[in-house]
Amino acid sequence: MSDNPPENLIVENVEPPEVKLTASVLFEIQSTWLVVAKNRRVNRDWEALMQRHPENTHRCYEDLCTAPTTRQPGRVFPLKGKLYKGAWEYEVTKGDRVFYVPDSEQLKVVVYYAGKHPSPAPTP
Repeated sequence: MSDNPPENLIVENVEPPEVKLTASVLFEIQSTWLVVAKNRRVNRDWEALMQRHPENTHRCYEDLCTAPTTRQPGRVFPLKGKLYKGAWEYEVTKGDRVFYVPDSEQLKVVVYYAGKHPSPAPTP
């Protein structure tokens, strides 16, 4: 039996300044995709969103972990235009959004904005 700890490829895929997105504590989620925040500021904004709307952010986190590229009309959709190539928007509440870029090769989602609905949408 080896003394080496088991490899965790998902955690090794987090490259600074990225940080693993703070998970919802409502219950355990079986994750297929690694979900990271672009940096600590984005994770802090995500945590503030979790404080304001725990159930909605839990559903968002679960969707990002399991099926981030599944369209949900009016809630989850890819952004249009050159500036937003590859970026998606998730409507957490009527006034709050999460913007992210999924990478299907690495099974990784990089959240680059979480908070009040900005106009125009932020670019990745």
